[in-house]
Amino acid sequence: MKLGIGIGWRPEIADEVEALAGIDWVEAVAENLCADHLPDSLVRLRERGVTVVPHGVALGLGGADRPDPGRLAALAARAELLGAPLVTEHIAFVRAGGPLTASPRLEAGHLLPVARTRDALDVLCENVRIAQDSLPVPLALENIAALISWPGEELTEGQFLAELVERTGVRLLIDVANLHTNHVNLGQDPAKALDELPVEAIAYVHVAGGVEKNGVWHDTHAHPVSAPVLEVLAELRSRVDPPGVLLERDDAFPPGTELAGELDAIRATLRRAATVHTAAESGERTDTAEAGERTGTAEAGGRTGVADPAPAEGRAADPVPAGARDRTAVAQTALLSALVAGTPAPEGFDHRRLRVQSRALAAKRADVVAKVAPELPEILGDGYRPAFLAYAGGRPMSGGYRRDALDFAEHVLIAGGPADPVARRRLTYWWQDRSGARPPGRTTRLVRAARAVLVGK
Repeated sequence: MKLGIGIGWRPEIADEVEALAGIDWVEAVAENLCADHLPDSLVRLRERGVTVVPHGVALGLGGADRPDPGRLAALAARAELLGAPLVTEHIAFVRAGGPLTASPRLEAGHLLPVARTRDALDVLCENVRIAQDSLPVPLALENIAALISWPGEELTEGQFLAELVERTGVRLLIDVANLHTNHVNLGQDPAKALDELPVEAIAYVHVAGGVEKNGVWHDTHAHPVSAPVLEVLAELRSRVDPPGVLLERDDAFPPGTELAGELDAIRATLRRAATVHTAAESGERTDTAEAGERTGTAEAGGRTGVADPAPAEGRAADPVPAGARDRTAVAQTALLSALVAGTPAPEGFDHRRLRVQSRALAAKRADVVAKVAPELPEILGDGYRPAFLAYAGGRPMSGGYRRDALDFAEHVLIAGGPADPVARRRLTYWWQDRSGARPPGRTTRLVRAARAVLVGK
């Protein structure tokens, strides 16, 4: 399916997205949509014939556990509600621990890289097949950006993606900003990755902005698209004409005119690279025709390259080798625990990069909690961020961000904060209004403190 040029739809820029000229489709974060009701902006876009693709962020298909049936059902429901031609997710793990390791469940709150090993690939392939069987439309998976790399990897990124496609028939969502990020942070060559992966399996492409700090590239989605990212997009377009290209922006949203300018830069990059691709194809057709005249084996139209992947149902499902899930679970839990719980770094990892990643995860938690519970920074003022980062340093996230917000507020109140009595009363009311029923005994100290605050107001 030809998608064209699109942009990531976010509530904060819904009006700007509707007003943009030349938008063929949009992508919406699946977990941010209600299962039975679409935002009015998306309804209007669909009525105009704009395709909407749900983009999942919470499945964790690269994790050691099999995909959660409830999360799969929710993603399927969003696809059907939107009438989407496909759904997309990430090649990543987002949680670890639990029954496979007999340890507490940990949530990353972020997309973390899967080790490019045979064990991890075997687990991923089975998880992808489970997801494909549960979804009403085709699935495409996105390569992610990384600050850290796993020791002892057995495959390059391109080889890993190529084998994933070969074994499952899944499509690819290639993020060229992530290829650039991994080039800066991990020394991986984007051109080599593009050479190795099956570009014919690409469903569409992401383009996004980031920023470099102290030699580390942060894939922020909050900065303009940089020239090096557009160069990677040109590299990709010189090899294949992708069905769709989409601009992502998730924070620090600029005016609509700036978004339009970034889209124009993407279109111009694609046009220039298409000229190179057309010339290369012309040369390939001539070479192929000449070879065919000599051997009698030229294909019709001179088509060369990797064939489109066959449907997943046409492929044998290789069983996951014994112990692969357990080994993957142990490795991922050790890494995530080091990042969010302060346990020792697993052997072979770059300790400096782990510290950078750990700080980035805590900062993201603080930012997202401030978005889902904006009353907290309002009540706590300048003290919100240092208080949250101190809390996050000793309290790994075990649920979603809304649960994290409640747990943080509970932590502050039990510790006797905030010092200002008015702020304390406001925080107490906020927590009581949203906490609902809690397990007996868990919050006895908090309830007593809350009563004391409210009685004394």
